[in-house]
Amino acid sequence: MSIDELSAVLTCLILAGLAVFQGALIARAPLGRMAWGGQHNVLPPRLRIASAASIATYGLFAYVALAKANFAPSLINESFTAVLTWVLTAYFTLGVVLNGVSRSKSERIVMTPLAFILAALYLTLAMH
Repeated sequence: MSIDELSAVLTCLILAGLAVFQGALIARAPLGRMAWGGQHNVLPPRLRIASAASIATYGLFAYVALAKANFAPSLINESFTAVLTWVLTAYFTLGVVLNGVSRSKSERIVMTPLAFILAALYLTLAMH
């Protein structure tokens, strides 16, 4: 397995885990302290809607990783997929910062390392 393939698989596994987590938040699991700024133990309706949107977004993010590793057809073309991979690298790098300054200790402890790992995985994909 190439480094791109391994990076894509690991990316998809982490994103799938995050999607399950967001699904639990939608189902009113008392895990809200680890997401959306940690203001709520159980998310209010507007944040449950945002969690649903996150699940769809994670699907797109996973597709980009799979396309970059040639597990799926490129979006539009390979150059566009390459640009999206760099955009996601920047997105998750920003996520490291934003999660790192969260008022929620739980969010800082859990989500900051996940954002860092995803940023590193997308960087690996972008560089190959």
